[in-house]
Amino acid sequence: MAPSFDFWEKGSHKGIPVVVKMENPNWSIDEVEGLSDEDFLIGNTPTGRREKARNKNAKQLTWVLLLKAHRAAGCLTSIASTFVTLGSAIRRRVASGRTDVGYISSNENKIVKTRLYNCIKVFLWLSLLLLGFEIAAYFKGWHFGAPKLQLQYVFTSPYGVRDLFDWLYSRWVLIRVEYLAPPLQFLANACIVLFLIQSLDRLILCLGCFWIRFKKIKPIPKQGAVADLESGENGFFPMVLVQIPMCNEREVYQQSIAAVCNLDWPKSKFLIQVLDDSDDPTTQLLIKDEVHKWQQEGANIVYRHRIIRDGYKAGNLKSAMGCSYVKDCEFVAIFDADFQPTPDFLIQTVPHFKDNEDVGLVQARWSFVNKDENLLTRLQNINLAFHFEVEQQVNGFFINFFGFNGTAGVWRIKALEDSGGWLERTTVEDMDIAVRAHLQGWKFVFLNDVECQCELPESYEAYRKQQHRWHSGPMQLFRLCFLDIIRAKISVWKKFNLIFLFFLLRKLVLPFYSFTLFCIILPMTMFVPEAELPAWVVCYIPATMSFLNILPAPKSFPFIVPYLLFENTMSVTKFNAMVSGLFQLGSAYEWVVTKKSGRSSEGDLVYLVEKKPKHNRVGSEPNLEEMKAELKQEEEQKAKKKKHNRIYTKELALAFLLLTASARSLLSAQGIHFYFLLFQGISFLLVGLDLIGEQVM
Repeated sequence: MAPSFDFWEKGSHKGIPVVVKMENPNWSIDEVEGLSDEDFLIGNTPTGRREKARNKNAKQLTWVLLLKAHRAAGCLTSIASTFVTLGSAIRRRVASGRTDVGYISSNENKIVKTRLYNCIKVFLWLSLLLLGFEIAAYFKGWHFGAPKLQLQYVFTSPYGVRDLFDWLYSRWVLIRVEYLAPPLQFLANACIVLFLIQSLDRLILCLGCFWIRFKKIKPIPKQGAVADLESGENGFFPMVLVQIPMCNEREVYQQSIAAVCNLDWPKSKFLIQVLDDSDDPTTQLLIKDEVHKWQQEGANIVYRHRIIRDGYKAGNLKSAMGCSYVKDCEFVAIFDADFQPTPDFLIQTVPHFKDNEDVGLVQARWSFVNKDENLLTRLQNINLAFHFEVEQQVNGFFINFFGFNGTAGVWRIKALEDSGGWLERTTVEDMDIAVRAHLQGWKFVFLNDVECQCELPESYEAYRKQQHRWHSGPMQLFRLCFLDIIRAKISVWKKFNLIFLFFLLRKLVLPFYSFTLFCIILPMTMFVPEAELPAWVVCYIPATMSFLNILPAPKSFPFIVPYLLFENTMSVTKFNAMVSGLFQLGSAYEWVVTKKSGRSSEGDLVYLVEKKPKHNRVGSEPNLEEMKAELKQEEEQKAKKKKHNRIYTKELALAFLLLTASARSLLSAQGIHFYFLLFQGISFLLVGLDLIGEQVM
């Protein structure tokens, strides 16, 4: 039994009774009672009694302080163990020596790829030099508070000089005031204006989404367009072409083909094209065999493989649309290899075309089977939930236009033909065809309540490459279609929306100010305190915008701070991609297929299994010989080469730059700036060491 210590007289119940349990090695406070009223009446207490009370309270306070110190020591121990674990992970990353600098694609110039990294390194070394200089000045009595600079410290003698160091530092202060602060403040103000405009645009989108929810507005097909499948040919069942473009998609080809083959639509009214661009002979054989097995089950499905594989996905789709049997189809539905449409997908989307001859596209929303897999997928889910439910739904309702997502959508084939078909000039062929169709007057419909399950990238490397393509492609497209937008016979408002909102504000300004304002200007203002960023720019508005972004995914609210930090961390990748696309650098034309893990939607698969009357299968029976050969080949490859997480040099350099700036902010006692720089630097550090997302090392 744990002993108790009494520091008061027997029978007395005044003072602060404290019962302490000594459970080796931890001490804990079980009960602390409040002070009585008489304890506050010191003047009415006899002197002896008052002294005893003071002694009792002093001893009790000592014990309480000792216990709190013990708890603090325990917390420090846990923090230390966490840092030890983090240090060991960092040591393994550094020991592997695998960085993104060493990875250069075939169509990319190494000098171009490392140009931004070299600029960041210059800023880093300069900041380290200035930090040492500022620390030395601080200990010599140069205490400058931001934002007001006390210039009286510069001139402490008739000549303004006490010794050599003071002379050098006084000259540095004058250079800052005269030459560095004005242009830096101008650039900061310009970025703040862009930041406010972009924030206003986001706020308006959120208000539009709120209005749609409040009024319960959603697209509704014309009366009689939705027919029961049992009515057969009497309903609205036009001929639909379903395309599944894929390239080396060994992990997901079975589930995607199975999901499409089980669509609820008359068999004679839809044809499935499996557009295989794989360059791996084994993968080609596996996909071809899967198609053959579904053909034996009665599915109207064909396998197609290109001999000349030019133009990536756009070239694949363009080649498929040239087949002679396509002319018999009125609509085409497109699903990427990792997408698993529900059986009623066509029933929910195609009826929106009936009696709406100006509708060219019906787009469904994405949902994700692995959104809770790790922190990276949770943060992606926040971003994409806002993109679909706010951006695309609002734009679809108010202006009948949004960027096609490349999958989970149904096109009117006539709209594709009027717009010039698929072009191979950019890596965002989906946005390209959407813009050209909008210029031709076609309208788009977004269905927020129709979902199509797919996968999110689970590793930072895959996500980074995906984001590079998604942000470089729009800038390529903007260069190519700018004059077409000016010459198009559409309203001035639609031209303004395309040029200033769709391209410039949301595709160019957003990555530009995010990177420039929070990763370059903010650290520089720590070393040039005469130029300043207000606290509301650093903290309050970003926090408000993050709160608005997270509203479509309310379950992700606990991740609002990591989301804010991660979005700023990703700004370096998005900024680099934006510049590459705008100036047509080599990496702008890089296309890397996003890695898939082959996760399935369990609910959809169970539903498909239970559909016995159709006698269809979720997946074909595997060929044992092929599976054995495949597994043996994969084991041999794993034995030869072990996967490692990479070290991302730009992110690491920016991490140390921000941490250096946070140390400098301590000298100026800038609280909010210090915390922002500290946590943002830690965020860059974790991402740079690839400690977010899938861990393969």
